[in-house]
Amino acid sequence: MSNNDFIEFFDGGKEPTLDSLGGKGASLVTMTAAGMPVPPGFVVNTAAFRAFMGTGLEDSINTQLDGLDPEDIAAVDAASAAIRELITSRPVPADLREVTRAAYDALQARFDSEAPLAVRSSATAEDLPDASFAGQQDTYLWLTGFDSVGEHIRACWASLYTSRAILYRLKNNIPDDGLCMAVVVQKMVNAKTAGVAMTLDPTNGDRSKITVDASWGVGEMVVSGTVTPDNIQLDKVTLAVITEHIGDKHAEMIPDPATNTLVERDVPEERRTVRCLSNDELSAVAQLAKRAEKHYKSPQDIEWAIDADLPDGENLLLLQARPETVHSSKPVAPKASAGGYASSLGFGGVSSITASLSKIVS
Repeated sequence: MSNNDFIEFFDGGKEPTLDSLGGKGASLVTMTAAGMPVPPGFVVNTAAFRAFMGTGLEDSINTQLDGLDPEDIAAVDAASAAIRELITSRPVPADLREVTRAAYDALQARFDSEAPLAVRSSATAEDLPDASFAGQQDTYLWLTGFDSVGEHIRACWASLYTSRAILYRLKNNIPDDGLCMAVVVQKMVNAKTAGVAMTLDPTNGDRSKITVDASWGVGEMVVSGTVTPDNIQLDKVTLAVITEHIGDKHAEMIPDPATNTLVERDVPEERRTVRCLSNDELSAVAQLAKRAEKHYKSPQDIEWAIDADLPDGENLLLLQARPETVHSSKPVAPKASAGGYASSLGFGGVSSITASLSKIVS
């Protein structure tokens, strides 16, 4: 898919920059270029933001911000509401709307039917000097139709002017001039099976093993320990199965097309007692974990999903990759141990895979 002045596809082949794509967008393009199967999408870049703001918004916004006192919270709240209303109600210039619509149509053409999308803020490094400041990180999930996507792109732009973001800049003497925001538009994952994988044995740190936990539906229930997943351990070199424990997998979370949200339902008895990954799928998950380890040059803990909307061979997606930190600095244990690891995810601050559906390797 081709890029233009305002749109950059993850697989468009252009070298990513933070100035143009923001942190999330640049990461997604980088991971795609590295051959990682992240859910497809594109970035509405910062040039698009500047083109939108150049329609006369800047003067109106500066009028609202002029003379604000960070101690006067009511005044900051009022200015924030007025600015965000200015942004979300302002029509997008025709040329920008046209290329965004073309990108939306090109993305949807990859799927058999119209797929729900996620729209996510991707702030530039200059706009986010403190990594703990989350005022500019709005994400909108399960959006259907171009009008909704376009509306929420403007909402991401407007999130630069939440009360929290305005106060942060005022208190830290950060000028509002030059603020920029890119926006990621990305396919939501319709997970038929999902889970986690580690490129070692989490019970003893044996790096010659890959450990996979998997269950039906979205992987939230694996990470939270709500269900007992299938637990499979493989040899890292040959990918031969060493141990296999079939979990009960009594429930699953799946998308509800009527509400575009996740719902929990009971898994039929006949699906509970069978492994939720085929041999080919299990091998693919293990190979993906190995690729992540090779790319990052350290043992990895990945979250993955198999997308029901994509064809076989293209449906395994990487939701998140992070370094494994518990055992990575320790010597390799000589003997593997097979325990299930969904109940002992001791690798620190693991977020739910529900959240990971909208933040890939961020």
